[in-house]
Amino acid sequence: AVVSTQSTGEGKMSVRLDRSLRLGGYPNSSVIVVVYSFSSGMSNGVRYSANGFPRTAYFPDTTEGNEIVDLLKEAFKRRLIFTIGTSVTTGQANTLVWNDIHHKTSLAPGAYGYPDPGYLTR
Repeated sequence: AVVSTQSTGEGKMSVRLDRSLRLGGYPNSSVIVVVYSFSSGMSNGVRYSANGFPRTAYFPDTTEGNEIVDLLKEAFKRRLIFTIGTSVTTGQANTLVWNDIHHKTSLAPGAYGYPDPGYLTR
């Protein structure tokens, strides 16, 4: 079930609860799944690409996880989560890139996944 879907310009943020998933460090919590979808387009006369979308992030269904997702909804409405820039991964210019709000984009352990005990409090 979609809990929240918000459009911002050419993009959309969808939030849903997945009761079948678990994150490392949160064995008793469901997972909040956040999906960002964008299309390539034009902004202030600059044509940009939206490579690598949709992008999916994961949060535990805990008090802290829900608070973070609520803050992300507000940040998305204010257009703060992505910006047009040069991709660190590909070197491509004029593409949508993360705007320094760190997201966990993997269900597997590691830098982009869980467990990460301090992640929700950073």
